[in-house]
Amino acid sequence: MNANPSDFSKTNATVFPILFALSFSHLLNDTIQSLIPAIYPLVKNSYHLTFSQIGLITLTFQLAASLFQPFVGLYTDKKPQPYSLAIGMGFTLVGLITLSLSNSFYLILFSVALVGTGSSIFHPEASRMAHAASGGKKGLAQSVFQLGGNAGSSIGPLLAAWIIVPKGQFSVIWFSVIALLAIMVLSYVGNWYKNYVLNREAKKTSAVVEKHHLSKSRVITAIAILLVLIFSKYFYMASLTSYFTFYMIDKFHVSVQTSQIYLFVFLFSVAAGTLLGGPIGDKIGRKYVIWVSILGAAPFALMLPHANLFWTGILIVPIGMILASAFSAILVYAQELIPGKVGLVAGLFFGFAFGMGGLGSALIGNLADKTSINYVFSICAYLPLIGLITAFLPNISTTRKKK
Repeated sequence: MNANPSDFSKTNATVFPILFALSFSHLLNDTIQSLIPAIYPLVKNSYHLTFSQIGLITLTFQLAASLFQPFVGLYTDKKPQPYSLAIGMGFTLVGLITLSLSNSFYLILFSVALVGTGSSIFHPEASRMAHAASGGKKGLAQSVFQLGGNAGSSIGPLLAAWIIVPKGQFSVIWFSVIALLAIMVLSYVGNWYKNYVLNREAKKTSAVVEKHHLSKSRVITAIAILLVLIFSKYFYMASLTSYFTFYMIDKFHVSVQTSQIYLFVFLFSVAAGTLLGGPIGDKIGRKYVIWVSILGAAPFALMLPHANLFWTGILIVPIGMILASAFSAILVYAQELIPGKVGLVAGLFFGFAFGMGGLGSALIGNLADKTSINYVFSICAYLPLIGLITAFLPNISTTRKKK
C-alpha cells in the first residue's frame, strides 16, 4: 500500500492495483454481508423465529442496502466522494458490533439495517471507481470488482460454520477486524480517486464519451428488460443464499455445518463464474453473455429439486457459475445505454438487485411457512426461464467522441 496515488492517475490504461484493491475491499465488504444469512440457523433456534421472520431480516437488510444506492450514485455522478467508501464501511463496523450484542429480534433488524446502509454507500461509488480504473476495459473491470464480492460471499458461510456456529452469536464481533482492514484499504483507494478526479477536471477537453443511436423509448424498454432479468436472477439467488441450508437440512437431514459447506460450494461457484461475463462481453457483445447467463441456468435449476444429495452438490456448481456471469455484463450494458451516468446506473442496478433479493427472501420465507421448503425450491426453479426476454434487447453500437 505504499504506491503513490499520482502514479496511477493516467486514464488511458487499466489501473490494476486500484482494481485489485477495490476487489479486495469488495471481498471484505461481502464477507461481512454474507455472515447475515449464514447465521440464520443459529438465530432461528436461539430466538425461536419463523421462516417469515427470517425473511423479514433479509428484507430489512436488503432494503437498507438498496434504497439509497440510486441516490448515492446520482449524487456522486455530480460530486464524486473519494472517501465515502471508508465512511460507509464505518456503518458496517457499527452494525457488526450491535449484531454481536443483540438480544432480541428487533435489535437484529436494527443491526442488519446498519450493515445494509454501509453496503448501500459502498457499491455505487466503488463501481464508479472501477469504471475509472478500467482503461476502457469496462467489462473486465466490473468482473474483477464483482469477483471480490462473490468470493467474499462464499467465504462468509465457511467462517460462520467454523467460528460463529460453534462459538455463538457474540463471536460476530471478531469480524469487526475485517471492517477495520477494509476502511484502511478504502482510504488508500480514496487517495487515488481524489487524484484521478482532480486530473480529470484539469483535462476535461479530452474526456471520452460513448454514444449510441437508440431512441429514448428503446433505451427505457431495454432498461426495463434488464431489471426484469435482475428480478429473475436475484429472486432465484435469494432462494439459494437464504434458504439453501434449510433445504439441505430438511431434505437430506445433514448437519448445520455440512449445510454451510454446500452453501459455500454454491457461492464459490458464483465467485468463479463472475470473472467470465465481463471480459467475454467486451469481446463478443454483452447481449449474448446476458442471454446465456440467465437462460443457460434453467435446465440445471429445473433438475435441482429432483436431485439426490450427490447430484445436488454437482448441480449447484453450474447454476452458480452460469448465473454469476450475468451481472457484470448487465451492468456495463446498462451503463452503455445511459452514457455518463455510471454511478446512477450502478446504484440503480445494485440497489434493485439487493431489493429483489430481500423481497424474494421475504416472500419465499412466507411461502415456506405455508407450504414447505421443498415446494419453494420446486417453484423457484422456473425463474431462470424469464431469460427468454433477452431476445428483445437491442444490439448496442457505440461511437467514441471527444468533448
